[in-house]
Amino acid sequence: MTEIALKSVQKKFGADVYAVENLDLIIAKGEFLTLLGPSGCGKTTTLRMIAGLETLTSGEIHFNDKRIDQLAPGQRNVAMVFQNYALYPHLNVRGNLEYPLKKRGVPRDQRQTMVAATAKMLQIEELLDRRPRQLSGGQQQRVALGRAMIRDPAVFLFDEPLSNLDAQLRATMRAELVRLHLRLGKTMVYVTHDQLEAMTMSTRIAVMYKGRLQQIDTPAAIYSRPANRFVAGFVGTPTMNFVEGVFSDGASGLEFRSTLLPTIPVPGLSGAKAGMAADVGFRSEHVVLGQGAAQAEVSVIEALGHETLVLLTAGADEIAVRTRPDIALRVGEKVRFDAAIDQLHFFAKTDGNRIGG
Repeated sequence: MTEIALKSVQKKFGADVYAVENLDLIIAKGEFLTLLGPSGCGKTTTLRMIAGLETLTSGEIHFNDKRIDQLAPGQRNVAMVFQNYALYPHLNVRGNLEYPLKKRGVPRDQRQTMVAATAKMLQIEELLDRRPRQLSGGQQQRVALGRAMIRDPAVFLFDEPLSNLDAQLRATMRAELVRLHLRLGKTMVYVTHDQLEAMTMSTRIAVMYKGRLQQIDTPAAIYSRPANRFVAGFVGTPTMNFVEGVFSDGASGLEFRSTLLPTIPVPGLSGAKAGMAADVGFRSEHVVLGQGAAQAEVSVIEALGHETLVLLTAGADEIAVRTRPDIALRVGEKVRFDAAIDQLHFFAKTDGNRIGG
């Protein structure tokens, strides 16, 4: 298995445009790490630098103890699966699977054995004589995976491979990729802007924004203890609720004051000072309707079958609430609500970083 180490990696375009800036990242042997972030955050550039498709402006990339950033792509023993599958249209499935083996000079009998084994693993045996244009999107994706797998690479790199599939097929392919990772035990690096993909498949998630690494941790830790306001707002559906406030001295420690929520006591937080402006965040599932001192108007109701999403408004503030499917509410109705104090997240207005660790 292969550990990937990126050391002070930078990619600069022009005089002062950084696609990736001072990136230090260790991807453990055999882990499934997802690079997550919005368009333009540097995640695909990072993947392409690992693959050798982009040169580094500065820094180093190592596979285990070997520096590889100066090697050609073909010398790195990586397999990349693209968003558009990149299958050869003039070859059938068998030919597409065989192609990387032919390039390496693998004997015909051995190629046939390897193609048969790979096709069986991915359940595409009946497709071997078809051309890519005769395949569905999911079938093409399996062939692309098979072509990557058959080389037995040290590292798998995935560049948004599911973005062209419909929602149901994406869910199926997510499960298949997880099973594939468990079966092969290889190091896999996955790029996506879809936080659902990142949360459901990853060993760890590296969240990027504007070319910089914001946080790297397990999906559960990213969700429950976001390092800054960007991560808190980017990860989670619906997005985390935020209201503004100011810390002040209080008999029971620090208090948080908001235009929407009443003054609430909070425990002493390291780094918090009286008069310090902050954003307080709380997730939709931690809001309780029908109790508390805060009041707002129901503006939107989305019945999803297994749950109901409700949007509350009060002045300039909006609060998303995830609640039970049988709740009886009407648009325009005034309701009281409360947010669980032990589930609040505090972020400094100055730099957006988490307050209190």
